[in-house]
Amino acid sequence: MRFFLWLAAATLPLAGQHTLYTCTAMTREYVVGAKLLPSGIFSHVETGKWKHEGYNHPFVFGLDYDPKDPSTIYIAAGNGLIRASEHGQHWKILTGSDVTELRDVALDPNAPGAIYFAHCAGIRYSPDSGATWREIGGSLHRKFTEAIRVDRRRAGVLLAGNEEGIFRTEDGGAHWKLAGASGFQIMHMEQSPHDPCHWLAVTEQGGVFASRDCGVSFESSGGAIGVGHNLYDIAFDPSKTGRIAVAGWGIGVAVSSDGGKSWQLRNVGLPRPDAWSVAFDPDHPGRLYASIQEEALYISDDAGANWKIAGLAGSQIPRMKFIPAAKPK
Repeated sequence: MRFFLWLAAATLPLAGQHTLYTCTAMTREYVVGAKLLPSGIFSHVETGKWKHEGYNHPFVFGLDYDPKDPSTIYIAAGNGLIRASEHGQHWKILTGSDVTELRDVALDPNAPGAIYFAHCAGIRYSPDSGATWREIGGSLHRKFTEAIRVDRRRAGVLLAGNEEGIFRTEDGGAHWKLAGASGFQIMHMEQSPHDPCHWLAVTEQGGVFASRDCGVSFESSGGAIGVGHNLYDIAFDPSKTGRIAVAGWGIGVAVSSDGGKSWQLRNVGLPRPDAWSVAFDPDHPGRLYASIQEEALYISDDAGANWKIAGLAGSQIPRMKFIPAAKPK
């Protein structure tokens, strides 16, 4: 009997393994010249309650964490790359005035200290935790880069999404090759937590593109979802293979249970079909979050079948991320 009780407990997710962080701008009813509303990085303290971390900042667009120390996060912001230690309590800008309008950031788990960020004029790389930087997107024809992701299998392999499609490098950005989605603006990309060779990317007007060969090539999903709309985010459910969510303008939230072959709109209970971002909770199977334009962050405990408000009313959240709890020092 004790064995079966232990087995049942072992299969349940452990509460508190991850914390949800959001890049948040409070924009509803804001008037230029008025006092800046609380914006920037927020962490989810408990159901419906949020903590504003660090400084008031209306232009934060992406974040990632140090794999060796999850209490240190890196923020792609309008005024540069920011390192926020102690879960966002202490901020330091790591870049100079020569680079602005950062769009995304990714750290390489296989190369300690390696940081990549995408910005309005290319891609930059630091091998030493932000002490020095160099531009690695110079060979790309179009420089505006919205998305950057590191392949967790091997150091120096990364994918970039810009105005002309998805590009891949195997040597840390020295050489780039077009991988797919030619001619489409890429908005976000993700690597499956179940199969590292499965990648998905969302686009403006082109729908979803998928790779099954480790990001070497991407093919269109065939118009299954999002063609003619702007898709802004995509997320794999780490608790269930094949379950994926997308966020977009005019489609709201859509969920696939078969790896992207078919999709179902999951907007019942949402105030409008305009979504910025989505994220599955790795600690609670089926729990899904969605940011709805200037309404609030919404939560569903059944993969989008039913929704309720989770807080951050009046916000738009271009990106959110679950970050593992830091180990005690």
